[in-house]
Order: sequence, then structure tokens, then C-alpha cells
Amino acid sequence: MHASLPLRIGLLTGGGDCPGLNAVIRAVTRTARGRFGATVIGIEDGFEGLHDGRMRELDYNDVAGLIAEGGTVLGSSNRGDPWHFPVRGSDGQVRITDVSQTVLTRIREAALDVLIVVGGDGSMHIGHRLAQLGVPVVGVPKTIDNDLAATDTTFGFDTAVAVVSEAIDRLTTTASSHHRVMVIEVMGRTAGWIALAGGLAGGADTILIPEIAFEWEPVFRHVTHRAQRGRRFSIVCVAEGARLPQQGEVLQAMDIQRTDARQFGGVGAEVARRIEAGTGLETRTTVLGHLQRGGSPTAFDRVLATRFGVDAARRACLGEAGIMVALRGTEIEAVPLSQVVGSIRTVPPDHPMVAAARAVGTRFGDENARLVPTKAP
Repeated sequence: MHASLPLRIGLLTGGGDCPGLNAVIRAVTRTARGRFGATVIGIEDGFEGLHDGRMRELDYNDVAGLIAEGGTVLGSSNRGDPWHFPVRGSDGQVRITDVSQTVLTRIREAALDVLIVVGGDGSMHIGHRLAQLGVPVVGVPKTIDNDLAATDTTFGFDTAVAVVSEAIDRLTTTASSHHRVMVIEVMGRTAGWIALAGGLAGGADTILIPEIAFEWEPVFRHVTHRAQRGRRFSIVCVAEGARLPQQGEVLQAMDIQRTDARQFGGVGAEVARRIEAGTGLETRTTVLGHLQRGGSPTAFDRVLATRFGVDAARRACLGEAGIMVALRGTEIEAVPLSQVVGSIRTVPPDHPMVAAARAVGTRFGDENARLVPTKAP
């Protein structure tokens, strides 16, 4: 593709929505236009909009005041993978089709010189494949799950953790009042970062995540032990992708239109059912679901999203491509897209947050040693 004057930058937000997306849109638009005189073309509804050719130019008025808004003014979709695109035929049946050549045609027709892709693992995978076909791509890491490789953290994660922490605070008061066990199910399909950080911040008594295999008996034992020591309530924070003993992951449905067809949900209810049956203690379930994705981003996420957007726009305008901007320590750096795709950033069992949680008495359901009598945390 040949650069034009002014440079034309395509910008899309793919995958699930996330607090901070609008801050990125604002930062890219203001930086590209103000510092480099580039034109920014907003692509609606992620890769679906790219396939359909639904695009519009963004100016300063379009992004004014966006830094505090949740969601994305461009819209998003997790069903637009050009190599796994759902097409409904004349018979009404949905068939998965390769429409990558159509997408390349749309990019040429719109005269886009570079494509900034804001998204998680799936979006970065698509961006990498487009880059291999000659499309200049700059990635911006986004996911509340914080499971994207090659970056220390992603924007949206801090906001999601704050929501979980506040929810646990509220559930603790009612759990204490009614002497109940409260199970809170949070997002985290393959990585338990939200459950770990949110549970630690909220003082959860038990945290169950995909990376640490657990058994029922230690969970029952800890809940019962707390009750016997006078703590007549417990908070259990469980990631939606936590694998049940002898059962594995709990799914609601399969959706072939998504790149990953699995739809998680229901693990919290099963954990609550088993705890009540195994301990005799009244147990209730709360599923936070999409509450974790919504609302205004925290100050941390606003700043990180802005830094990502500014750096992505700068690098795109200077001709860098095939990269993703990433947070390394306190600095924003560029990493090759090839280093991003193909792996998920999961929670190491010996991660400092896991160690800190264990040190303050939080259990992970893998404690098969004899429980040592101590004061209830």
C-alpha cells in the first residue's frame, strides 16, 4: 500500500467492549490530526464494519469529552474474523466463510495507509494475519481479562477489578448480616487475573481460577472452619473459566459465529450448589457479567489508554507497522505482533499476588494439608 497525503489511518475497536476504548479513539484522533496532519477514518463495529465498508472520518468534535466515557463510539463486535466470517445464505443457514479478500478490497477502496487495531488476543491475531498479507497494522492491547501476551497490563483491567472489589464489599455486608456464603462469579475465560486481583482487593476468603486446580473438600473445609471460628459468612470469588473437579469448564452454549465458540457461564451457581450441599450452609450466587465491562474507566485506565493511543498514532504516522504498543514497566514500547499471538498470559501459580493472598489466609481450593487452627482472617 502506498502512503498518500495526508496519511489516512483506519481505526477500529474489536472484540468485547471495555472501559478506555473511547480514550484511545480520542488520543489517536487528536494526536494523528494535531501532530501529523493525518486523516483518521473510524471503522464501525470492528472487523464486521471493515468487511461491510462502514467507515467515517473522525474530527475533534467527534472525540470531544470521550476520555471519561465507557464503551466505544465506533461500536465493536467479536464476530468479524475475516477468516471465520458468518454469512447467512438464501436458505437462512449461517455458514462460516473466508472473506479476507473482501476485507483487503475494502482497505484499498478506502485508501487506508495503516490500520490501528484496538483489541485483545483475537483482534491481534486477525491484525497479524492482515499484516502478513501486506496491510500495515499497529495494535493497541485491550481486554479486561488482562490475558494478552507481551504487555504488563491492558487498559480496562483496572476498571473491572475495581467493579469486582466494590461488589465484594457490598456482598460482604449482606453475607455477614444473613450468615451466608456468597459466591461471586466474575469474568476470566482462560485467565484468572480479574478473580485474583478483585478477590484480593475485596478480601475474598476463597478464590477459584482456571490456573489452579481445586478440589471440593478444601473449599468445604475452609468455609466450615470460618463458621466454627465465629466468622459466620464467607466470600468465594470464582472466575467463569474455573474448572470444576472431575467436570471441567462450565459452558452456557456454543456459538459457531464466534472465533471461539465457547460461551462461559454457570460455574458460580454450581460452586454455590456444591458448597451448600457439602457444608449445610446457606449459599447464594451473584454473577457480575457485563457490569465489569461497563461504566466510566478508572483514572489509571484513562491514562494508560491515552498513552497507548498517542504512541500508536505516533508510530503509525512515522511508518512503523506489524507491531503492538505495550506497557513494559513504566514505559510504552513496541513489540512485534508475532510475539503477541499464539499464547495467553495466564496467572502463574507462584505469582506474587497469589502468594500475598495465601499469606493473608485466602484459599484457592488446592490446600489438601491439614488445616492449622488460627484466628479467622
